[in-house]
Amino acid sequence: MKLSAFAAFAALGVALSGCATIVEGTTQSLSVNTVPSDGAQCTLTNSQGIWYVTTPGSVTVHKTKTDLDVTCNKDGTTGHLVAASHFGGATAGNVIAGGVIGLGVDAASGANYHYDSPLTVTLGDTSAAPAPGSTSAPAATSSAAPAATATAAPAAK
Repeated sequence: MKLSAFAAFAALGVALSGCATIVEGTTQSLSVNTVPSDGAQCTLTNSQGIWYVTTPGSVTVHKTKTDLDVTCNKDGTTGHLVAASHFGGATAGNVIAGGVIGLGVDAASGANYHYDSPLTVTLGDTSAAPAPGSTSAPAATSSAAPAATATAAPAAK
C-alpha cells in the first residue's frame, strides 16, 4: 500500500514537471503603445528573437530571463524602453510537487519569466518615467526605421 502511494506521488511529480511551461507557456502576448501619438514602428528584442509591431498593437514574444529591448520610431522621433524580465510564481509548483526536472525545464524554456504589459514608450522624451517594472534609457535617433507588420513572428537566427 505504501509503495503504491509513493508510486502515485512520484507519477504526479513527473506529470507536473515543467509546470510553468505547461500552465503559462513559453510565449507571452504584450500590448505596445506610444505617446504622444500612435502609428510608431517598434522593434522588440531579447535573447530569443526580434519582433515588430505598429502601435497601438499586440505582439507575441518568447519569454526569457533577459530583458526586452523596445525601440519605437515615428517620423524620425525615437523612443526606447527596457522591459525587465520578472521571475514567475508558477515555478513554485515545481518545488512543491518535487519536480526538480520541471524546474530545469521551466528555466531552460523561459516559461518561469514574464514581462509587464502594456508597454508604453514615450517618443522623443528622454526624461520620461519608466513603465512599471521597466527602466528607461535616453532616446536615440535613427534614420532607418524598422519594418512594421500587423502580426509579428520571431526573426530567424
